[in-house]
Amino acid sequence: MLAAVGALLSLAVSGIQRSGESLHLTHASWQEVETPGFSTAPVSLDSRGLPDAWHDTALPLAMHPVSQAEGAKAGAARITWVRVPVDGQPSTTKSLSLYGARLKTDGPIDIYINGKLMYRGQQRGQQWSSLFTPLWVGSEPGMGDVPMREILIRLEHTPQYAVAVSSLWLGPADALRGRYEIRQWLQRGLPAMLNAAFLAVGVFALFVWFRRRHETGYLLFFNLSAIAFVAHLHYYVDLPIAQDWFGWLVLNSICWGLTAVHFFLRHLHRHPLRWLSRAMVAATVLIGVATLPLPWALSGTAPVLAAIYAIELLMAMVVGIVGGVSTWRASREGRLVVVAIAVCVLLGMSDWMLHNNVVGPEGWFLGAYTNGVTFVFFGLLMYRRYVSAIEEVERINASLAERLRLREIELEQSHQRLREIEQRQLLSDERQRLMQDMHDGLGSSLISAIRSVEQGRMSDTEVSQILKDCMDDLKLAIDSMEPVEADLLLLLATLRFRLEPRMEGANVALIWDIKELPPLAWLDPSSALNILRIVQESVANTLRHTRATIIRMTTAVEGAGVQIAIEDNGQGFDVATALRRSNGRGLQNQQRRAQSIDGRVTWLSGETGTRFTLWLPLERRS
Repeated sequence: MLAAVGALLSLAVSGIQRSGESLHLTHASWQEVETPGFSTAPVSLDSRGLPDAWHDTALPLAMHPVSQAEGAKAGAARITWVRVPVDGQPSTTKSLSLYGARLKTDGPIDIYINGKLMYRGQQRGQQWSSLFTPLWVGSEPGMGDVPMREILIRLEHTPQYAVAVSSLWLGPADALRGRYEIRQWLQRGLPAMLNAAFLAVGVFALFVWFRRRHETGYLLFFNLSAIAFVAHLHYYVDLPIAQDWFGWLVLNSICWGLTAVHFFLRHLHRHPLRWLSRAMVAATVLIGVATLPLPWALSGTAPVLAAIYAIELLMAMVVGIVGGVSTWRASREGRLVVVAIAVCVLLGMSDWMLHNNVVGPEGWFLGAYTNGVTFVFFGLLMYRRYVSAIEEVERINASLAERLRLREIELEQSHQRLREIEQRQLLSDERQRLMQDMHDGLGSSLISAIRSVEQGRMSDTEVSQILKDCMDDLKLAIDSMEPVEADLLLLLATLRFRLEPRMEGANVALIWDIKELPPLAWLDPSSALNILRIVQESVANTLRHTRATIIRMTTAVEGAGVQIAIEDNGQGFDVATALRRSNGRGLQNQQRRAQSIDGRVTWLSGETGTRFTLWLPLERRS
């Protein structure tokens, strides 16, 4: 785009700088000749052979269609001859080119230079794009070889059509090409680019609508862009279809576009406006049917086309005014659309005035830029929506972040309360466990000792032993409260510290053959106390009943758990008998405690000693 603009500006500057090399032709004479119909122009013609009815005029020349139609016969055609004398010759040895802003007619165009046919145009009748294409007669062979004295223009047309001829420029091609290219680009190239851009945005809106069917505004926007694309095809293309059908398509697409704009505005301001909707649809359908290129429909003559264009301008003003009043307070986006409509109406009025020769043929068809205006205004709408969407997302994100922060505070407070409740429950459970353990162990031993002392059945030594056992039970209960962090070896070391004095007092040697063990994740204070009780009971039984002199304590990994083994060299005992005679504080008590922590205990006793094992799982059942 920038490269194209730069090239055109370069051409324009070059054309302005070299204007002195060209000849600007602004004087001419004209006459009209009525003919039975369109005919083929001869390849050579001497203007002196034409009737001597010339009228002097200045270029640009715009003929009034009403005066041309006076006295016209049905089916007749007219030829408007425009004779342009060439006074002087551009001082150049290069071949000459002829440039003009516009030749306007609805029939063939023929241009003679020195009586020789040099240019033919619109031989198939009016081509819709020809009005927007500047005249360029290039350096044809023979052109400029001899001094140029006259340019004769033959415009064939229907009597009702308003022909027009712009002023002409004669000069070297490279001196005139800048003017031609700029007008060509502004008249056809730029509108085509704007049209394509508008249609591309419309297609984008269509795909958005596919995903968001409830937002009909996107569908209306696509319809508007597609209709606008069709409505302006005549600015830059000549479709290979019948000219009448092409004209009907272009003419009616403007009505469809206005109807789409009305529904788009109605979508914005939310006012039904049923009467206007019905009127717009009815007018669009009526014009579409009435202008069909069929025998019973209206003819495509210039007066009819001018009337249709006037009706369409009126429809545009009604849509703009009514839509503006309805949407002015309801929607800022609607205001932008209304402003765009107003600008497009003004641009369309320039086209209407050019078509009817209200302004000269060197004017501009500004209707080509309505797509650009629409594209800009709808681009603003999309920009506003995009920015609004981003702001809305940011607002929602900020709201969510604030809600999340508050929720985190609530969760933290709730978690804190749960921790406090859990801690209180833990303390309560631990208190209950200690009370139960002291009641079953320490309390029971003390009561038994008290009764024995009262009945005189125990010696002082036995009483002392019972009290020592009670003291050991109390110490073990306290030791179980120490954090061991799943380390069974640390727990056994604590037990060794408690039991070693008693072993030394009993002259029993302790062999401490402890190996590294994997951690037990389930080792809590309650489980630790059970393990300590089991091992303490085993050591106490050895000291009391086996007369052993050596106790060997070992650890090992056994299957899916760990094993603690206590071996002695005592006299052994009958395990089955001992299990039957136990009353809750012996071997059965060890079994019960082991089962409570998913472990198991075994005894293997003989004449040479006893081996006691406690197996503990690495993972407990949930």
